[in-house]
Amino acid sequence: MVINVKQVVQVRLLPTPEQASALGDTLRVCNTAASWLSARMHTDQVFRKFDVHKRFYAELRERFGLAAQPAIRVIGKTVDAYTTLRANLRAGNYGPPGSDRRRKAEDTPIRFRPLAGQPFDARCLSWQLGDAGRDGTVSIWTVAGRLRTVRIVANPRHLALLRSRSAIGETDLLHRDGVWLLHAVVDSPEAARREPANGFLGVDLGIVNIATTSDGDRFCGSRLNRYRKRQLRLRKRLQAKKTSSARRLLKKRRRKEARFAADVNHRISKNIVAEAERTGRGIAVEELTGIRARVRLRKPQRATLHSWAFAQLGQFLTYKAQQAGVVVVQVDPAYTSQTCHACGYVDKRNRRSQAVFHCGRCDFVGHADHNAALNIAACGVVCWGEVMRPDAAPILAAS
Repeated sequence: MVINVKQVVQVRLLPTPEQASALGDTLRVCNTAASWLSARMHTDQVFRKFDVHKRFYAELRERFGLAAQPAIRVIGKTVDAYTTLRANLRAGNYGPPGSDRRRKAEDTPIRFRPLAGQPFDARCLSWQLGDAGRDGTVSIWTVAGRLRTVRIVANPRHLALLRSRSAIGETDLLHRDGVWLLHAVVDSPEAARREPANGFLGVDLGIVNIATTSDGDRFCGSRLNRYRKRQLRLRKRLQAKKTSSARRLLKKRRRKEARFAADVNHRISKNIVAEAERTGRGIAVEELTGIRARVRLRKPQRATLHSWAFAQLGQFLTYKAQQAGVVVVQVDPAYTSQTCHACGYVDKRNRRSQAVFHCGRCDFVGHADHNAALNIAACGVVCWGEVMRPDAAPILAAS
């Protein structure tokens, strides 16, 4: 069985002013249609794609002048938005039942921004990539007719990936900060998963040290934290001015911090996966699902915790490991920072400070994050054994 890894390739469009106007009109019409459809779905409480298509497809096309396939994509986008909303409600992300925030989410139909992204498929958008070394063009449907020669530029590696695929999946058209972009989804075959013959590389995640491996490598978070504090000071200063120029500058800088953090996470995950691949090991990482809901911090620390992209680093590690054929397991992080990896003694007082671990039984002294990473690596071996030999997994007694 061949398992494919989905990758998103970003391509920049270079439209002429006339083409840019047509693309802008297309986004506005599609998102106006999606908002109208969302209101009808919410009023009639119809959310299944088949039922929505059967009831509203003809009226949607007639009212907004959409072609057949773009109308289907508008329906799909709106249905997917409600699917995501219901999943968030079930997960409690909008608060408990009866809360004001949850009630507002349930009672208000979803609305789409005028220039929100619009998905296209192979019937609405085709690629002409040409030979290597040439950027190529795309042909895309718009409300003003089909645009057949819209120039594109991208990273040469990304263009080579697009050229090597016979079929390119769904592609989203975006207008961000005055730039037109295409986000194309391509399927890449996952590398054959190699058995972790030499054990696991444990990874302890944190804020002071973003990641610490069981080999003792620490990826310090001080630079990222200083950058975030500086961005926070600049935002406060600009928000206090309340001038038009300050608002323009805030709008221009709004994604700067997210891009910086994503770059840091990319580099960290790339180094960890490369080390695991080189040494023939798997990667064991602590499972941090729900950390924001269960951790209680003082107010000055909340911004630091909530701005750190826990899930993003885990996603980067997972897909890069899949491409390299490296095994990734998630382990329960409970007590990994309080347990001595040398003798197994568990005590809250073992961790004397953020950085110092001193075992009260065997007098082992070391860096606290490195000790936790060693414990995570050992837990990874146990978890992998349970995955490969379910019959050997411990059976929990009924309580």
